[in-house]
Amino acid sequence: MMTRFLAAGALLITAACATIPPAMPVGDIPVHGGGGSCEAAPAQGLVGRQATSETGAEVLRLTGATTLRWLQPDQIVTMEFREGRVNVQLDAGNRVRGITCG
Repeated sequence: MMTRFLAAGALLITAACATIPPAMPVGDIPVHGGGGSCEAAPAQGLVGRQATSETGAEVLRLTGATTLRWLQPDQIVTMEFREGRVNVQLDAGNRVRGITCG
């Protein structure tokens, strides 16, 4: 009986040390192809639009970015700069409030 208990404990300790690959951050949509740079100015006309997959595709097309990140109000985000990423800030009504690169 004690052996089973010790074996179960050892198994739990070993499982706790296993590495789990990181998941893709919520809101990042990778797109394959393109040059990997971003220019936010051409997409500024989309400010005020509802956040939809069509809006996201248009943002990517206009900016030339390879990754799109939707940012909800007060969402905690990483601060690293990525040349090929466009950030779309949303308001409480899920409308585009701003578009920046990085």
